[in-house]
Amino acid sequence: MRPSDLRPPLLLELDLTEVPVDPDGDDPLARLRQRGRRQLRPTLRALAEAAGHRRVRGLVAKVGGPLPWTVMQELRLGVTAFAASGKPTVAWAESFSETGDLTAYVLASAFDRIWLQPGGGLGMLGVGVEPTFLRGVLDRLGVTAELEQRHEYKNAVNTLTETGLTPAHREALEQLTRSLQDEAVERIAEGRGLTVDRVRGLVDTGPRTAPEAQAAGLVDALGFRDQVLASVREQVGTQAELLFADRWSPRPRVHRPWPRPGRVALVEARGTIVSGRTRRGASGRQLGSDSVAAELRAVLADDHIRAVVLHVDSPGGSAVASETIWREVVRVRESGRPVVVSMASLAASGGYYIACAADVILALPATLTGSIGVFGGKLVVEELLARAGVGTDRIDQGERSSMFSPRRRFTAAERDRFAATVDAIYDDFTAKVAQGRGLSRDQVEAVARGRVWTGRDALERGLVDRLGGLREAVAIARDRAGLPTHAPVGPAARVAPLARLGRPRSSDDPRARAGLGWPGLAELTTALGLPAAAELRMPALRLR
Repeated sequence: MRPSDLRPPLLLELDLTEVPVDPDGDDPLARLRQRGRRQLRPTLRALAEAAGHRRVRGLVAKVGGPLPWTVMQELRLGVTAFAASGKPTVAWAESFSETGDLTAYVLASAFDRIWLQPGGGLGMLGVGVEPTFLRGVLDRLGVTAELEQRHEYKNAVNTLTETGLTPAHREALEQLTRSLQDEAVERIAEGRGLTVDRVRGLVDTGPRTAPEAQAAGLVDALGFRDQVLASVREQVGTQAELLFADRWSPRPRVHRPWPRPGRVALVEARGTIVSGRTRRGASGRQLGSDSVAAELRAVLADDHIRAVVLHVDSPGGSAVASETIWREVVRVRESGRPVVVSMASLAASGGYYIACAADVILALPATLTGSIGVFGGKLVVEELLARAGVGTDRIDQGERSSMFSPRRRFTAAERDRFAATVDAIYDDFTAKVAQGRGLSRDQVEAVARGRVWTGRDALERGLVDRLGGLREAVAIARDRAGLPTHAPVGPAARVAPLARLGRPRSSDDPRARAGLGWPGLAELTTALGLPAAAELRMPALRLR
């Protein structure tokens, strides 16, 4: 008898009332803040691998909290893979809140059975977005937005230049919300054995009490946590022990140096794209082009790395910094190593720029991508200063030395020159997309002009190749590189903790990339919630 036969069976458990975290390996403060939270990647690994383990007998999950669309979809892929083993899967909720619960319920619909606490409810009200416009506030303050955008769908600037939705802005948001709604309805119908029309009708007539949700076929049973677990243990064995999925491992983990045979490098590209090193600013993580470029150069310097997975979660940022990263992606491809992009929540504008040269691009159905466009300009505070009684004057050496001063407006000649530079960036961006995706310029123009697409819609329009998550991207990278299915995956370069204290010898030294040193004052103040030191970018969207 094997030792594993003497141990009690396991019932894997998920607690999805909080969003599982995906810690930044290069940010020790972020890892510290996230200690004790459930981890996303180990959870996904367990869902994919534990289904075939004889000691694991089933899966039970508490759901009900709001989940980001793409996190939900990655988890749903994992649950579906686990359920394919035939082992029971059960989701339960105290209640699905009436706002933001649609993603939680879409995830629950992937389980064999759904339980709901008798006093709870189910909203499932659909998808909405409520943009905010600041033009009226700026007018009252005496601030003028002098901005150029390419083109009408590049609506990140609309919050400053408009008082409501333009026709193009409305069209884009309607398509985004429709795509997310269609995806949710289809997955619920698939999981619950209902027709799409039936699910649409249920969405439009909510919210529901727990008994009403059961009567409509949206949940299978009403009960409490103890009743849920008792029911599952009747199927898998009364001695089954609960274990959080991210704590599961088929064997003790032993940390060894990378084996020398071929492996896959995972390069993270998270945050607003800026020049320089990756760092934290007042608005969150800033993805430094120097850092990502150094990691991609480390790939080129290691013959044992046979493929790269570029994991992109970025709304974009600096056009120049995006181009720097794009060039290193091209160089990796030219070296004969396949590059596979895995898009997370956002891979838009500059985030799409750095992805478009890859061999294969994967997105999740709710990934926001595209936004192939550019904007720039300045906010002019001349009138605001005058109202406040602040005097100002200037001395210029050079006709346009104060061209970008916020204290005056562009002249007509300056506006024309600035518009020409914006046009040049847009033309270059669309040319790179056409080259990388094998499309004509007309085909790119038809899906560009600043328009944002969901991953589901981007697939239909040739901007991505497949729908899937990070695990699927890794599998494709291994296959394209001719590596075995369990070939190791990890950072392009590892630096020992003590070595991080040393100064890098050159820009090729792995220590030169961001996050490898000890945190500085800016990082500490950010971690404490204090102010920190503070293009190609997509508009901010809050979908509910």
